[in-house]
Amino acid sequence: MHHNSASFTAQSMAWIRLASAYSVATKKWLTLLAELNCTPEDLTALTNKTVLKNAPENVDKTVALLVEKISEQSVKKAIAWLDGSAERYIITFGCHEYPEMLKTLDSPPLVLFVIGNPLLLQQPQIAMVGSRRASHQGKTIAEDMATALADAGVTVTSGMALGIDAAAHKGALKGVGKTIAIMGTGPDTIYPYKHRPLHADIINAEGAVITEFFPGVPARAWHFPRRNRLIAAISLGTLVVEAKIKSGTLITANLAADLGRDVFAIPGSLYHSYSEGCHWLIQQGAKLVTNVNDIFDELAIEPLCTREVGKVENEKSEVNSLATDKLLASVDYDVTAIDVIAQRGSLPVQQAMALLLEYELCGLVTAVPGGYIKLRGK
Repeated sequence: MHHNSASFTAQSMAWIRLASAYSVATKKWLTLLAELNCTPEDLTALTNKTVLKNAPENVDKTVALLVEKISEQSVKKAIAWLDGSAERYIITFGCHEYPEMLKTLDSPPLVLFVIGNPLLLQQPQIAMVGSRRASHQGKTIAEDMATALADAGVTVTSGMALGIDAAAHKGALKGVGKTIAIMGTGPDTIYPYKHRPLHADIINAEGAVITEFFPGVPARAWHFPRRNRLIAAISLGTLVVEAKIKSGTLITANLAADLGRDVFAIPGSLYHSYSEGCHWLIQQGAKLVTNVNDIFDELAIEPLCTREVGKVENEKSEVNSLATDKLLASVDYDVTAIDVIAQRGSLPVQQAMALLLEYELCGLVTAVPGGYIKLRGK
């Protein structure tokens, strides 16, 4: 990981040069490196005849043809971009910070341009995808689910597109967790343009905006399917909120399934064409999800609130029953957001969540997307 070009190793520089050859599938480079048993530096320094001497006959031709496609112009742009601000990073295929999950791809990106928090890429993530022209209800569900995931300490990953993507990022920003946006443009372009504030909010909240495209690369139709393969690969599972049958969203979900990741789908109305994709996925074996616990049941992630309970055990005995009753009184029969409950009980959110978990075990309240509700007759 590099956060200014002065810190580049020769190896990172070589990866960036290989990645700049747009028309070459990264699989070709990785296959060559394996066949020649050499480093990226050896490949880019074509003058290194010793490597080629041991190579099969036709390989040096292949190498020469591929190396010709390296774009020094793109490499210059990448370095200028990196040096332009302290919150920019370049993570190359050889770095420790490179997300292992992406290595399961056939042609993984050799370089990731990151704005914001690069360590987030290693965290457990759930992808949220769906229609750009989502219904109001779909957007609300996406936002609530994302908040609940983020509050459980799970990073929510999406593509910063209109509709469900934007709702997922916004929901995650309300939670205590983080969010990652994967873009289909260079890191110096914000697409769609109206998401400039969202882009800034993600970075300010210690989230990350990442892309495999070099600076100066605009939005192109075929970039988005490529972007979607990263969303599917980097996440433990993909949650589909609303999708039409023939849509990019379903392609992403199928990609996730092909990579052996879990696919989750939210059911919807039979009268709404945006539910058709989710219902089809459920028929194909995707897990039907009505709240985030359905996701945790399937994955080996423990929600943050249960991880926190141990710490609160000691403090719990000191909280007298008066405070407890006060906290319980602050939960309505309607959905009450956790921060509202914490505020009413004048407690830190984590402590309020731990107490609410106790109440939940006693059957007094139940967690729902967006907060808690009090159970009747208690």
